[in-house]
Amino acid sequence: MNTRSVQRNDLISVIMPCFNAQRFVGEAVASVFSQSDVNVELIAVDDGSTDGSRAALQELARQYSGSMTVLTQDNKGPYPARNLALKHSRGGLVAFLDADDYWAPNCLKTLMDALRGARADLAYCGWQNVGTGGPGTKPYVPPRYEAGDVSALFLKGCPWPIHAAIVRRSVVDAVRGFSERYRTSMDYDFWLRISAVTRNFVQVPEVLAFYRWHDGGQISSVRWEQVLDSWSVRRDFIREHPDAVAQMSRTDRRAKVDGFLLSSAYNAYWKRDLVSAQRLFRRALATGYWKLRDLRYLVPSLLPGRIYRLLLMGADRYRQGA
Repeated sequence: MNTRSVQRNDLISVIMPCFNAQRFVGEAVASVFSQSDVNVELIAVDDGSTDGSRAALQELARQYSGSMTVLTQDNKGPYPARNLALKHSRGGLVAFLDADDYWAPNCLKTLMDALRGARADLAYCGWQNVGTGGPGTKPYVPPRYEAGDVSALFLKGCPWPIHAAIVRRSVVDAVRGFSERYRTSMDYDFWLRISAVTRNFVQVPEVLAFYRWHDGGQISSVRWEQVLDSWSVRRDFIREHPDAVAQMSRTDRRAKVDGFLLSSAYNAYWKRDLVSAQRLFRRALATGYWKLRDLRYLVPSLLPGRIYRLLLMGADRYRQGA
């Protein structure tokens, strides 16, 4: 085996998109270069930031000269940024870290050892939400997906956040990186498409990744758009990979896709996110995946948006006064 091949197989390429994350990017980069007993390169892409992120990244690149590369692009979103970074990366293993998240110091070493020990294509771990605005901060270790029906489990929702796994470069190349067809949920799409290429995964039952919730610069979108993109990702996967879901009945497949859409509409409705609820109920009505009792929520969604919201707010005031 030649020296270049050995070096490539031993190198972990860390891919980092950055948009307006000046407050956090120093900690994120430090968590990459404080990883124990691994050989890493960091490819960071400033995605048209309007704060001081670009200057901060350039200063960090000088600090970690030879191990960190900074690229720039106009604001296109995280998925084009990751694809750009992948084109410039050299490692045989790939990990992803957004500029506002971070890892435990032993994260990459632990994941790499598990992957190699199991001769797996992908290793994943647990994570914890930190900061405010998230769905709780309790540490979470996902199930051993590889021990069950991977497609059925993945179709329930994104199996892990983008930075809670390490994957062989050959697998990333096989799926051609990230799709850019939707504005959100392309990390979920990425893991789903990988599951159609390989199910040779290994779980690391430790919390090694930390996902930061905050009020600015975060890769996010309005709720209805996230739900519709996630619904489309599920639908696309089933259509494009029929062999991966052949063991599931048509009823189960529809429940994973259109049932998800309807339940998300109800969740938005009861949280009184009426803009999201209306859009999601309209789309759910068009799928035909509903029962007669759902029509009392579905039909009003066809009203003009302002009338729909006034109607429901009036109903709320009536109930409160009753």
